[in-house]
Amino acid sequence: MTTPLLATAVCCLAALLIAEKCGSVTGKLIFKPLLSALFIYAALLQLKPVPAYATALLVGLCLSWIGDLLLIFKSKSLFLAGLCAFLLGHLCYAAAFYGIGTLGLGTAAGLIVLLLPAIIVFRWLQPHLGKMSGPVMGYILVISVMVGGALSVFGAADLPTGFRWSVLSGAIVFYLSDIFVARDTFIRSEYSNRLIGLPLYYLGQFLFAFSIGSAGI
Repeated sequence: MTTPLLATAVCCLAALLIAEKCGSVTGKLIFKPLLSALFIYAALLQLKPVPAYATALLVGLCLSWIGDLLLIFKSKSLFLAGLCAFLLGHLCYAAAFYGIGTLGLGTAAGLIVLLLPAIIVFRWLQPHLGKMSGPVMGYILVISVMVGGALSVFGAADLPTGFRWSVLSGAIVFYLSDIFVARDTFIRSEYSNRLIGLPLYYLGQFLFAFSIGSAGI
């Protein structure tokens, strides 16, 4: 089932990138929700999940689906609503990761280190944010906390190696994808942002989805 699902996802991603290139709202309305639904479906297919981890992660994936739909439309109010959906999604991911990871000096040090890119990204965006400074600052902090949660998973030596790498890799590429979203939204809207950002985003989400099946192995 995994191979056909991923093949379908790649085809949907290609179609979505074409729609983005052509500026087709109809294409985006078809392929973006469909592609995002596939990472939810991938999560549901996973065998022997750890219940609390799987539930929190699945809620986060569903909130991301809502955020993806809202961000299709070029509206400040819908963008803010989409930002809130993703923020809540990251809180769910963080709850999943911290709930199964190891909290210690390594995680604390990781969170402190994550302040540096958070400050750099915010300072880069700040001149272009206007009234969105507060929400964007909050979002950057929350996604940094989420990545910190992934570090807590990676530092848990008792968890499966593949699972730990899947979570950490997913968190990092998700973080990077959001930098391209921010650049496209606030600094310069151009196709290259979506061409790079969308594959990174979906790679991160699918890594999270498939991690459900390896958390307890």
